[in-house]
Amino acid sequence: SYFGDKSSCVENASTWNFTSSSSVRGLNSTCIRKTPLSSGRSVCRNHTPLIGHSVTSSSAVSAHTVASVIVAVVEGRGLARGEVGMASIDLKNPEVILSQFADNTTYAKVITKLKILMPLEIIMSNTACDVGNATKLFSLITEHFKNVTFTTVQRKYFNETKGLEYIEQLCASEFSTVFMEVQSKYYCLAAAAALLKYVEFIQNSVYAPKSLKVRFQGSEKTAMIDSSSAQNLELVINNRDSRNGHTLFGVLNYTKTPGGSRRLRSNILEPLVDAETINTRLDCVQELLQDEELFFGLQAVISKFLDTEQLLSVLVQIPKQDTVKTAESKITNLIYLKHTLELVEPLKAALRSCSTPLLKAYYNSLEDARFGIILEKITTVINDDTRYTKGCLSMRTQKCYAVKPNINEFLDIARRTYTEIVDDIAGMITQLAEKYNLPMKTSFSSARGFFIQMNVDCSTLPNGQLPSEFTKITKMKNTYSFTSADLIKMNERCQESLREIYHMTYLIVCKLLNEIYEHIHCLYKLSDIVSMLDMLLSFAHACTLSDYVRPEFTDTLAIKQGWHPILEKIAMEKPVSNNTYLTEGNNFVIITGPNMSGKSTYLKQIALCQIMAQIGSYVPAEYCSFRIAEQIFTRIGMDDDIETNASTFMKEMKEITYIIQNANDKSLIIIDELGRGTSAEEGIGICYAACEYLLNLK
Repeated sequence: SYFGDKSSCVENASTWNFTSSSSVRGLNSTCIRKTPLSSGRSVCRNHTPLIGHSVTSSSAVSAHTVASVIVAVVEGRGLARGEVGMASIDLKNPEVILSQFADNTTYAKVITKLKILMPLEIIMSNTACDVGNATKLFSLITEHFKNVTFTTVQRKYFNETKGLEYIEQLCASEFSTVFMEVQSKYYCLAAAAALLKYVEFIQNSVYAPKSLKVRFQGSEKTAMIDSSSAQNLELVINNRDSRNGHTLFGVLNYTKTPGGSRRLRSNILEPLVDAETINTRLDCVQELLQDEELFFGLQAVISKFLDTEQLLSVLVQIPKQDTVKTAESKITNLIYLKHTLELVEPLKAALRSCSTPLLKAYYNSLEDARFGIILEKITTVINDDTRYTKGCLSMRTQKCYAVKPNINEFLDIARRTYTEIVDDIAGMITQLAEKYNLPMKTSFSSARGFFIQMNVDCSTLPNGQLPSEFTKITKMKNTYSFTSADLIKMNERCQESLREIYHMTYLIVCKLLNEIYEHIHCLYKLSDIVSMLDMLLSFAHACTLSDYVRPEFTDTLAIKQGWHPILEKIAMEKPVSNNTYLTEGNNFVIITGPNMSGKSTYLKQIALCQIMAQIGSYVPAEYCSFRIAEQIFTRIGMDDDIETNASTFMKEMKEITYIIQNANDKSLIIIDELGRGTSAEEGIGICYAACEYLLNLK
């Protein structure tokens, strides 16, 4: 039921009309959509998404961006058609992003926004997806996102008043200004209601009250790069080989944390358009480049951070059922939280001597007393030397002895039992080794528990076989792994006492977490600071490897001796550099030259430099000045597209139409050959007409 009202619980249980599909069980399961019809029957349509390739991003983008975002999309009807509301939540990062904007009939903004989010699942209302009269938006989204699971939800769950209630209930007080922005934005509120209800349903857990970060994001503050341009310019995925790092993301990505690399990726796809913000970033990069001590000090601290956003996400979810697994994960998370908070002081120490406004602001945010309060609360219960370690056995030990002694006597007794069992196991294995005179040692794996391992050549064994009491024998080269009946029993006892320990620790941890929840908002600030610093350090690192220069922002595009950043990475040496010059009075340049003279490379290099400048990075040139572009359009490549039934010519025309419809006086447009897919006369005619039109746009 929505808010703990028991009476409606039963009705609600029966009216959930979607199947919890692949969001939990991996991407490839078949999703069955149920669309309730007026007669109350359910129609099932089976559609098997292809195995998730385009959903799970390629590892080139970064190993940790497996899709985990769920998006709800709703569109106005009748006169309000074209007004689109979206709400998205990342299952690994407890931040709800609401957006609502007016879009034209091609829905370019929606598609672009979804491409950037890389959703795992898209939720729409059943009225938008009816077989006979599916909306244009629905058919466009299904066409563009063939491998994403679609779930249809009854229209009644898209309820803006419920959405507002949800947000009031779940939004952390820190971000409550979002109310002012979204109160009248009914579409994104409706989307939020359906989304949060659905997530609670599939995750089988509720979010703790006042624990989520909610923000409203129009599509105004960033430059728009449509998805085909992002693909042509190879911003985040290489067209030849998606596992390959020869992309703009690959050139700039020296980030040390998962949050930092996600931040970098979304910045490259949505560059900033505000010169002041860009210059603030550039000031930081400049300071990092000039002050080596600051650079290395920060880098050392930042690289120790775990995935703060994912940690937050798990902390704010309250499971509906307590199992051993939830208990164990909550304890692990508390240890991660302690590890993270202990890094705040070193991070402050690294930032202490900085002078640029942004870094100073970050330093002041870290002065927040709440970090200390949370850490203090944790250290009253948790041992000081408990910390995140690598290796499953050592982490298991950390979890067992996390809580200080004398807080719960039963816990102390259970731990003593556990220690005795582990000692017994070690003793037993030593005895066996002596009995059979074999070099046995104790090993541990999370799947098998404790088992015996030994390195020995099989020729030295009697009859080339192990004694008969050993079972489950596996052999890799000269390493035998095996166990015995007694050892299996011991393992079971060990697990039993572990369960007791975890259960008691979990109760203590839950009590502790309930005290922490009210202060948790400072962690959103922390994860924001860490990912931003990580990205800026990454920019500075990229500059040191090659001589980039700081861009200026004027009303002229002028690049002196600029080169292509990705080509430099591929060739391992600096490519031939070129000049570029465009102004108000001279805003259209035609480039000619023989085959293989580098025209396409030159064109792409201009767009890449423009994007690099607008995300706050230095640029590969001797000097450069840019005019801020609010849109970047490209028409590159000579491919046909069988899937959308478009010939080479058709595809060219589609791309140029898109440019002509959406271009304005703040666009940067790059056209690499136009009218090639038809006869010369017709091609020249089309080309001439397009050029004339674009010239008039200034």
